[in-house]
Amino acid sequence: MTDTILTFNAGSSTVKLGIHAIAGNRSHPLARAVIDFRDDPLEVRLTRDGQLLTHPLAGADIGDMTAILSAALDWIGMQVDLSALVGIGHRVVHGGDLFAGPAIIDATTLAQMESLSRLAPLHQPQSLRLIRAAQALYPDLTQTASFDTAFHATHDLLARRLAIPRALHDQGIHRYGFHGLSYRHVADALGRTDLPADARVVAAHLGSGASLCAMQGGISRDSSMGFSTLDGIPMATRCGALDPGVLLHLLGPMGWTLDRVERMLYHESGLLGVSGIDADSRELLDSDRPEAAEAIGLFCLRIAGEAARLAATLGGIDALVFTAGIGEHQPRIRAMVAERLAWLGLVLDDNANAANARCISSSDSRVAAFVIPADEERVIAEEALSLVGNRATL
Repeated sequence: MTDTILTFNAGSSTVKLGIHAIAGNRSHPLARAVIDFRDDPLEVRLTRDGQLLTHPLAGADIGDMTAILSAALDWIGMQVDLSALVGIGHRVVHGGDLFAGPAIIDATTLAQMESLSRLAPLHQPQSLRLIRAAQALYPDLTQTASFDTAFHATHDLLARRLAIPRALHDQGIHRYGFHGLSYRHVADALGRTDLPADARVVAAHLGSGASLCAMQGGISRDSSMGFSTLDGIPMATRCGALDPGVLLHLLGPMGWTLDRVERMLYHESGLLGVSGIDADSRELLDSDRPEAAEAIGLFCLRIAGEAARLAATLGGIDALVFTAGIGEHQPRIRAMVAERLAWLGLVLDDNANAANARCISSSDSRVAAFVIPADEERVIAEEALSLVGNRATL
């Protein structure tokens, strides 16, 4: 019997689950599952040994996370051995200034995480619901939290500051950065390449949520996302960086309510808002409508512009990394971004890029380019293991 760690990665509308075997101080994925609350009917999808299995969650009350999780895990437990769980790790988007690394979840840390919900209204409440459901189902297991903001705690003061009154900065209104678990995995993966240890790297996490991170020596120095997950580049339905004068105009002369503005910023903007067609980059790339091309063009322009800004933070760039769903699977978007960064000496190998190869830069490129699959769940598992302790029998 092999000791295992169960991980939960809560998104705004999905929950990803991972079952990881423990080997020494490392973990190995045994199976992964996802529950997408946009599905109708609701189901759990499990991938194990390259095989996809699905199971309906018939009659599940979408508002009862404990019941949904219980039904899903009962079925998953018939496919993968869950009898030797030693801990549960959770992804939590916002750790504020309270958490610079993973933490064991107890009453105090749970209250601290809840106090940060106002800073991440799309994600934090979902994470907290999931944590409470897991605690109800596994009251005797140690559970831990891994924070997306923690990887960026190494930013210096200038990178963290917003140009607002100092008193507001001191109240926690400053730049945090997100997608830190993804970037930590990228940093670990780059340590197994031929790049120098102190390489200056810009990594682009491009999914429904999207951001970029400047790293040197595997340490985060700057990020496109700032105070909230709205900042930076356009995303599937989020606007990215926006002139605050627009908000003043909407709330003032146009008479919009705060709720209306929030809905527009989080759910009606980005690729969906610009195209008026779809939030999915695949649908837009397949479309011949000019609005679709405009949305993709703006997306790539802003990615390239932010990469250049982050290169300025680092004083240069040695490598560009693409990760997450769009970054890993959309050669055309990578090519469009690279074309705008050609002045930096970035040249892609067209065949390697088309094949989604690990290294996609040409031999004469002054900037290396990589595609690294995202693996936030592995980071969650290994951070949980570092706190739970290793009882592995391997």
